Amino acid sequence: MQKSINGTMLRKMMLAGASLLEENKNYVDSLNVFPVPDGDTGTNMSLTMKSVASEINDCTDNTIDSLADAFAKGALKGARGNSGVILSQILRGMSVSLREKSLTEIGPKQFAAALNKGAETAYKAVTKPKEGTILTVVRMMAECALKLSKKKIDIDDMLKQVIEQGEETLQQTPELLPVLKQAGVVDSGGRGLVIVFTGFYKSLINDETLKINYEEFDKTAAISTSNYESNEAIINLENLGDIQFAYCTEFMVIQMKKKTTEADIDKLREKLMEIGDCVICVGDLSLVKVHVHTNQPNVALGYALELGELTKLKIENMLEQNRALKAKRAKMAELKPYGIVSVCAGDGLEALFKDCGVDYCIKGGQTMNPSANDIAKAIENVPAKDIYVLPNNKNIILAAEQSKSLVTNKTIHVIPTASIPEGISACLAFNPETTPEENETQMIDAIKGVKSSSVTYAVRNTEIDGFALTEGDIIGLNEKAILAKGQDIPETVEKVIDKQIDNDIMSITLFYGDGVSEDDANNLCEKLQQKYENCEVSVVNGGQPVYYYLISMQ
Repeated sequence: MQKSINGTMLRKMMLAGASLLEENKNYVDSLNVFPVPDGDTGTNMSLTMKSVASEINDCTDNTIDSLADAFAKGALKGARGNSGVILSQILRGMSVSLREKSLTEIGPKQFAAALNKGAETAYKAVTKPKEGTILTVVRMMAECALKLSKKKIDIDDMLKQVIEQGEETLQQTPELLPVLKQAGVVDSGGRGLVIVFTGFYKSLINDETLKINYEEFDKTAAISTSNYESNEAIINLENLGDIQFAYCTEFMVIQMKKKTTEADIDKLREKLMEIGDCVICVGDLSLVKVHVHTNQPNVALGYALELGELTKLKIENMLEQNRALKAKRAKMAELKPYGIVSVCAGDGLEALFKDCGVDYCIKGGQTMNPSANDIAKAIENVPAKDIYVLPNNKNIILAAEQSKSLVTNKTIHVIPTASIPEGISACLAFNPETTPEENETQMIDAIKGVKSSSVTYAVRNTEIDGFALTEGDIIGLNEKAILAKGQDIPETVEKVIDKQIDNDIMSITLFYGDGVSEDDANNLCEKLQQKYENCEVSVVNGGQPVYYYLISMQ
C-alpha cells in the first residue's frame, strides 16, 4: 500500500500519464463527433501532456513545489484545443493547491484538495460550462476524492476509486449530452482525462504495463466491423446539426504592454464571448492562453493585440474538418487506394509505425523472422489496392518478396528496409497524393540517407571485426560490422555514434528497448545533446526485445 506521494513519485506519475495518453490518443480522437468542438481531442491533450513531460524533465528539483510549478507551466505552454486547455487548467488548479501547502509528501487529504481545486479552476476557465464533458468527469472525480479523504485510506486506493468514479461518470456522459448518445460515443475529453489519471495510478503502483485498449470500456461506442485492425469508433454523422462558428482560433499573448492589467484580460474574455463561443481565456500578465470558436478570427486577434504580442497562432476551419470526417467515414467501407504493412517488435515501435500511417504491424524482427505466409496474411488483412511492405530487417526482405506470389488482386511494393530507422524514414517519405510508382521510388530514396545501428549484448565468446568478445559484453553494430564493445550501455551507444557521425548528420534518435528505463534513456539523451550540440537528439520508447537501443542518424 502507498500512503503518500513524494516528489520522485510525482515526477514519474506525470510522465506515465503523458505516456499512456500518447499510447491511446488515436482512440480518443476517434470519439470526437461533430458538432462537439475540435476533431483531434486525443492529439491535443497528448501534446499538452508532452509539454508537461518536457517541463518536468527540465526540472532538476524533486520538491513537490518545484514539480507542481513545472507541470502547471508545461500544461499552459503546451495546451491545445478546447480539452487541452481545460486539462491545463485542471493541472494548474492542482498545482496551486499543492504549492499553497509547501508539502514534502502528498497524502489523501492533500490530493483530494488539489483535485477539487483543479475542477474548480477548470469550470471557471470555461465561459459556458457544459455538462456531459470533461468538466463533469473531473468534478465527479474530485467529489469522490473529497468523500474518500474523510476516511482512513491509502493514496493508491483513493486514486483507484477516483478513476473508477471517472469511468462511471464517463459512461453516463451520453445521457447528459444528447449529441454523444446520438453518435454512440462517450465524451472524448473525459476519456482522455481518465487515461491520464490511469497513467498516474499505474506509475504509483509500479505497473509498467501502461498500454490499455480503452475501447472495451466504452460500451456505447459502435465498433468497426471491418476485418482489419482498427481502434476507431464508427460514428453516425447524420442529423447532427450545424456549426454556428466555423473557425477554431487559438493563440498566446506574451510580452504584455506596460499599460496592460489583469482587468484587461477579463475584458478580452468578455469581448471574445461577444463574437464566438467555447471561449477560454486564462493566464496572467506573463502569458495568456486563448481559445475561441468564431466567424471573425481577425477580430479576435485584433482584440488580443491591444494587450501584447501574439504567438503560437492556430486557426482551423471546423466546417472543413467536418466535411473531411464525413468523407472519411463514408469511405471506410470502400477499398482504400493504398496500405502499409510493417514488421517490428515492441509496443512502442508498433505505436510509432501506426502514428506514421502503417495499417498493420507484424510482430517480428531479429531472431523471430516472419514467413512469407505471415506477411501475405497481413497484406490480405489490409483493404487496399496497393500495399507497401516494410521488412525492416535484411533477413526478412526475401520473405517479403516471396509473399507477392501468395496474394492475388493486390499490387505489392516491397521497400527493402533493413532496419527500424529505415522503415520509419520510408513511412515519413510516403505521399498519399502521388502515384504508387513514385511513392516506391521516394521511399527507397529516403532509406538511403539513414545510418542505422544498434546496441545489444554478445551471446558467446568470439573474435570478430577486430574485437575479442566475451559473453555478456555490450556491443554496438550496424548492418555490416561490430563498431564498439564495452561493459556500459550508454558508453557503448556513444562509441557507436562517434564511429558514424559526420557533418551531414542533423538528427539522432534513440529507440530504447524493454531492458532500458525511461529515466536512463532521458539521461543519455541529455548527455548526447550536450555533446552533439549541432544535432537534434531525441528518445522514443520502442519497447523492443534483445536490443537496448536502436539508433537512427540522419
